[in-house]
Amino acid sequence: MQGYILNIVKVRDEDLLVTLLTENSLKTLYRFYGARHANIHLGFKIDFEIRSSPKTTISQLRHVLHLGVPWIADRERFYHWQQFLTLLYRHLRDVDDLDSFYFTLLDETSGCMERQNPRRCIIEAYIRLLRHEGRLHEDFVCFLCNAPITEELVLARGYLPAHRHCLYHTPLPIDRIAQLFEEGHTLFLSDAQIDTLWQILLEGL
Repeated sequence: MQGYILNIVKVRDEDLLVTLLTENSLKTLYRFYGARHANIHLGFKIDFEIRSSPKTTISQLRHVLHLGVPWIADRERFYHWQQFLTLLYRHLRDVDDLDSFYFTLLDETSGCMERQNPRRCIIEAYIRLLRHEGRLHEDFVCFLCNAPITEELVLARGYLPAHRHCLYHTPLPIDRIAQLFEEGHTLFLSDAQIDTLWQILLEGL
């Protein structure tokens, strides 16, 4: 079985509780400490086995193999990747059964990270996530006053649109955001606009 490590919690001694996103579920497994065990970190994609025991309610994580990517040694890319997976864990942590969208999204975003700016790559992934969950607001109606937005807008957490006078935040051109929401890519956005979108994304998915 394969999965992405979304969260790691140390328990007694050096044992770990590891939460993994697999193709169809979120699994939390117990990993015993041992000198022969491979190192694991938040953000790794691993191949693993699950061993159940009648003596405990939580299954064990066994026979871990790290499935590396070419950019894993790039500290900046890996840091951004870990930030995204931490946010995804908080977003999904109360869900047990998932469709394959989230696993596929991470697979495709991981491939994108090798050749593209990591923030742009993750923002594009987030747009896909919002669309999949039915939370992408392409009508550009202010979520605070319910009036249409026709000029500059600001975005709140979840990329909710609002008027500049309704919410204090860095303004963004509505035509560029409309294009982002419709086409799902960031090629036409400036680095400053990407920085603004990134800071909003960090508030939570």
